[in-house]
Amino acid sequence: MTTSRQVGIVGVGLMGHGIASSLLRAGHQISFLEHPGNQPVDDLLAAGATVLSSGREVAQNVEVVILCVTGSPQVEAVLFEPNGVLEGLKPGCVVVDCSTALPSSTEKVAARVTEAGGRFMDAAMTRTPKEAAEGRLNLIVGAPKALFDETLPLLQGFAENIAHAGDVGAGHTLKLLHNFVSLGFSAVLAEATATSRKAGISDTALLEVLGAGGGGGVVLERLRPYIAENDPSGFRFTVANASKDLGYYHTMTNELGVERGVAGAVHALYTSIDDATLAVPEVIGVLEKRR
Repeated sequence: MTTSRQVGIVGVGLMGHGIASSLLRAGHQISFLEHPGNQPVDDLLAAGATVLSSGREVAQNVEVVILCVTGSPQVEAVLFEPNGVLEGLKPGCVVVDCSTALPSSTEKVAARVTEAGGRFMDAAMTRTPKEAAEGRLNLIVGAPKALFDETLPLLQGFAENIAHAGDVGAGHTLKLLHNFVSLGFSAVLAEATATSRKAGISDTALLEVLGAGGGGGVVLERLRPYIAENDPSGFRFTVANASKDLGYYHTMTNELGVERGVAGAVHALYTSIDDATLAVPEVIGVLEKRR
């Protein structure tokens, strides 16, 4: 039986809300930071969660702090701003960063958490808010092996597939690689679909051929509802987040000194779209209207 832990969550958006509800079902004690960007939280409060007004208060009351915010600037802000998490961190407290972040920032953040007496791990997420609410996320973890093993039972409360990528920063590195591949394939499929329609090929035929051949896979299945029925709900990831993550990938590859020609083209596509609130599948419609 999993031991109940005192867990604080900073960032109760679509993903963070699902994590909180899953951990409550698993028997953990949850507190979270009050924030206007949170999803409705009445169900969490009814299930026994506690809301607190500052990151400092959250850290003072828990053994583990889970960060589920947008990216590196937000992680640094919630940790290091006045009255932030670092001010209330108890000795040995584990900070779990579930954001998608720049690995070089992650390493600096981890050093400051360690200096303050805490312990740090990056646990980048894949899958969607649906899987978060079901406790079935994928996690890519960067942490010392001993800390990974210690924290694994807690992570299993909201994740189904958990990979230990290596030491601190490895989780965020592998997440950026994952998102480059996923978003790159999405861009290829969007352009191919727009071209197919212009050429007079039916969507049914396109989906049949791709699905049975080299174009089949998870990304095609996420875009399939939009291609077939104009339904973007299969992949709710926004163009804004795609542009942000590919920007991080660009910075990471620049720091590593490696080739990024394909990534540059994919990044340019997403950043060229005026409405960044669109879901990734809706890029197909944007491309259809061009030229």
